Amino acid sequence: MSWDQVRHVANLARLALADDEVAGLADDLGVILDHAQDVAALDLEGIPPTAHPIPLENVLRPDEVRPSLDRAEVLAAAPEAEDGRFRVPRIMGDAP
Repeated sequence: MSWDQVRHVANLARLALADDEVAGLADDLGVILDHAQDVAALDLEGIPPTAHPIPLENVLRPDEVRPSLDRAEVLAAAPEAEDGRFRVPRIMGDAP
């Protein structure tokens, strides 16, 4: 990949590059593009598009009701509580 091409790509990405960075990236991007050409040259006839090579399975345990901390005790230990909930500082503006 030429230096001008690297500078063009950097400009599109709004990146400011020094000359030594351009030289290094020209080599790196050339290798990446060579790999992309290798992938594009593969014969994929009859192979369906795949998002995941292995089927995804839900590995979460089933929900079950279990004893937990007493709400009143937890809220009593909180710095601030209001209407049975933790009160935290506002981090966003007023709702529209």
